[in-house]
Amino acid sequence: QVRLVESGGGLVQPGGSLKLSCVASGIRFSLYTMGWYRQGPRNQRESVAFIRDDGTTNYADTVKGRFTISRDNAVNTVYLQMNDLKFEDTAVYYCNSNWIGPSGHESDFWGQGTQVTVSS
Repeated sequence: QVRLVESGGGLVQPGGSLKLSCVASGIRFSLYTMGWYRQGPRNQRESVAFIRDDGTTNYADTVKGRFTISRDNAVNTVYLQMNDLKFEDTAVYYCNSNWIGPSGHESDFWGQGTQVTVSS
């Protein structure tokens, strides 16, 4: 059974910081691309950042320079350090794991999400 469990969300003032964590179980974590997505009150779910199995990363333009994604394969965990938070970062943040095997079969899993609210 695959589980992705996010934690670390909460209420923070503009300019503040939060660090999200996502612990995965039931997958060969080191093989997966791990990502963070978010969905605001009136928005579609969007990609925030992802980190591949080789450690390379990609970020949405809206978070570049403020957010950092990292992973620790020893504890099957992906992190999202969020600095200089803005009102528009308010959203439910979801963890995603994705792997495309040699045959082309795709495995894609989602966590339940953690709420991040930026408010003064």
